[in-house]
Amino acid sequence: MSRYAIAIFASAFLLFGVQPLVGRYSLPWYGGTPGVWTACMLFFQVVLLGGYAYAHGLASRRAPRTQARVHLGLLAVAVLLLGARALLAGSPVAPGPEWRPEGTALAVPRLLAMLAVTIGLPFFVLSTTGPLLQSWFARARPGRSPYPLYALSNAGSLLALLGYPFLVEPWVGRGAQAWGWGVGFVFFAAACAVCALDVMKQPDTAPAATAAPVTATPLTEGARGEAGAEVARPTVRATMTWLGLSTCASVLLLATTNQLSQDVAAGPFLWVLPLAVYLLTFILAFSRESFYSRTVYAVLLIAAGAGVAHAQTQGPQSSLALQLAAYSVALFAGSMVCHGELYRLRPPPRHLSAFYLWVSAGGVLGGLLISVLAPAVFSAYWEYPLSLGACCVIALVGMAKQAGEATRTQRMQRVLRGAMLLLVAGHLTYTMAREQGRARFASRNFFGVVRVMEQGVGSPEDHRFTLLHGAITHGLQYVTPERRGVPTTYYTPEAGLGLAIAEQRRLREAVGLPAGLRVGVLGLGVGTSAALLEAEDTGRFYEIDPAVIALAQGEGGYFSFLGDTPAKVELVEGDARISLERELEAGGAQGFDVLALDTFSSDAVPVHLLTQEAVALYRAHLAPHGVLALHISNVHLDLVPLTLAHARALGLHAALVVNETQGDALRSNWMVLSPDREFSWGPTFTRASARVRRLGLREDPDFTWTDEKSSVLHVLRRGRPSASVKDVEASSGPPGPASAQPGTE
Repeated sequence: MSRYAIAIFASAFLLFGVQPLVGRYSLPWYGGTPGVWTACMLFFQVVLLGGYAYAHGLASRRAPRTQARVHLGLLAVAVLLLGARALLAGSPVAPGPEWRPEGTALAVPRLLAMLAVTIGLPFFVLSTTGPLLQSWFARARPGRSPYPLYALSNAGSLLALLGYPFLVEPWVGRGAQAWGWGVGFVFFAAACAVCALDVMKQPDTAPAATAAPVTATPLTEGARGEAGAEVARPTVRATMTWLGLSTCASVLLLATTNQLSQDVAAGPFLWVLPLAVYLLTFILAFSRESFYSRTVYAVLLIAAGAGVAHAQTQGPQSSLALQLAAYSVALFAGSMVCHGELYRLRPPPRHLSAFYLWVSAGGVLGGLLISVLAPAVFSAYWEYPLSLGACCVIALVGMAKQAGEATRTQRMQRVLRGAMLLLVAGHLTYTMAREQGRARFASRNFFGVVRVMEQGVGSPEDHRFTLLHGAITHGLQYVTPERRGVPTTYYTPEAGLGLAIAEQRRLREAVGLPAGLRVGVLGLGVGTSAALLEAEDTGRFYEIDPAVIALAQGEGGYFSFLGDTPAKVELVEGDARISLERELEAGGAQGFDVLALDTFSSDAVPVHLLTQEAVALYRAHLAPHGVLALHISNVHLDLVPLTLAHARALGLHAALVVNETQGDALRSNWMVLSPDREFSWGPTFTRASARVRRLGLREDPDFTWTDEKSSVLHVLRRGRPSASVKDVEASSGPPGPASAQPGTE
């Protein structure tokens, strides 16, 4: 059994180890949104289904020796193709620059095509291994159950997933990861070839004893096989039940990942944890039937549903630990219900490959529902409460099917648990429906969910429209003409961007330069920052989400900052970093006096826009005395040490501007980086009511983010205040101690 175990374990480890890696390569080109991972998951599930179909067809229609020969040929082609890519493209996994998207149209099809070309065949070969080698093992070792090998493959997958964010991503660059994976694939191919050679030694016709005894279930029907033996054949009802259970679990997995990723950061750390929980349920459910207790998991599902409801009520301000615990336990309980019922309805080994094929089809169907159907049909993440509610119904049906006589007390307990399950499902759906019903406008696409809320209707002075991306405010504008042009939220004159623009304007006037600033803003929101501009200014905005662009340009009549500003407005649609790279390649450095990074997906700053290479690109677009204003407000991430590391690497001077919630302003943290040491010591900053900290590193930073290596683990808050600074000190600045300067601390 060891040779099969090694090959299956290696294939599963590589299969799931490459998924976060290729996801990391994809993120920077598609906006760094959670939709990137759901599209990647759709690709993985489709290829997995193709691999299972190949294994099913080969195992059921060809003699064992023919199966081995065909699969050896496929292994050889995959190894040769991987080697050719490594030699010609310089990496066995990384996509070439030709795949960099031109715009935002057809993001999902283009991403799927890129994955198919770069990793398609090796991933397909890996996906065939589990069912095919288990089928070979059942023939070669009659009388021994192949199902433990399925649990072993999930253990390999789980090890790869848990190891990636904690042991690989923080310490190993993408390029080294890609080469290491390529070497691992060659090892796997050799191990699989050993199993194929073992099969070629077996007779082409397996003995009748190979088939395991049939276990009758309500979803199988008898059919006479060779020599009159009774053989179980899955019914249509059986296959549809397999499909439905696996689809429900797949939808819950992807919906949970979306919920977590939108408010922290889309990346491997929050991708692999839900997937690891999902796989853990496979391992437990398929290891032993006794590991799944309908009563235990029904109760756990009730408790987890209550925890999720509490986390959603708290919103993004709830602690990351609470969110991870609530959503992970709910995913574990819901998936365990689906997979536990799935294992109880498993067929005999004769129909093993068909069973896995239908389970895989359910995964693909779940991916299609999340990546394609849900954005087109739903205006919010409705799939999460619906899938969790479906798990509650499955648990309710499972309890109703429990065999044996029950006492009156036991029957009452089942009824009570069933009522609580329905209550949890109903409460989650009602909560989302109530919140969604308050929206004047809602839209969902590849880049997330945006809503327009109307507030303060009863008070003319306070009547306003607010844009929410996920659960986070991305801008608001008052309705009354007297207040319609007031800059609000994170863009008030006292916030970091407002101070940077005002100080640049003062310095320009002091040296007698013509009025007029060139201001770049990465991330549009409702266009509030345009209210900080004057008639001689030019504002150039970069935005990837077409729905946000349409709202900022006046669709629906909610927001008018772009139309009302006297400044010249330029709008660039697409990923901000790709657009800036193309402009620089064309010799078009923009010469910004102020360049603001204000890109958020809900509360998450896309990682690729805060790497060392990205910040260096921003500086290349600055005028000689231009400044960078980085919006680093975040509930769960402390981005101060990271941005200070970038400042040190680029020789810039840093000032942290913390503006509290008051009046029209919402709390914001801005890091202002300037090549001029005296910039943040000007009267604009020193007289500001906001807290201003001039910062300098005491020593070289212990981490940074680069395109090759970055990890959210480095910047997760661990009980520190939101404005805390690690390894920093106030710089001496111009004559006079920092404590003597107004507005500093």
